[in-house]
Amino acid sequence: MKNAMTYKGYAARVEFDAQDRIFSGRLAGIQDIVTFHGETVDELEAAFKEAVDHYLDTCAKLGDKPNKPYSGKLTLRIPPTVHAAIATAAEVSGKSLNKWAAEVLDQAAQTQ
Repeated sequence: MKNAMTYKGYAARVEFDAQDRIFSGRLAGIQDIVTFHGETVDELEAAFKEAVDHYLDTCAKLGDKPNKPYSGKLTLRIPPTVHAAIATAAEVSGKSLNKWAAEVLDQAAQTQ
């Protein structure tokens, strides 16, 4: 994935504002809103790690469970014809349907 960072299982989308000359980011995949920023890549990376650590510490102090990154389990509802086609593609490639789908989805996500 382009423009992303990861730390302690959390991911963040990063953008650059050319007008203000600042990088900003927001944790992705959770309902809570956690943002951070920096003027350099090093500052941005440090701010990201600090934001994640602060989020986890704050949740602990409040007795709240932090939103967790995704579990790795995904349920899809697809047409039977698509199911058959991907099952066949996985079998032909010598992989389980799960492994085949994970690789294809990972490749698709990396091109975003």
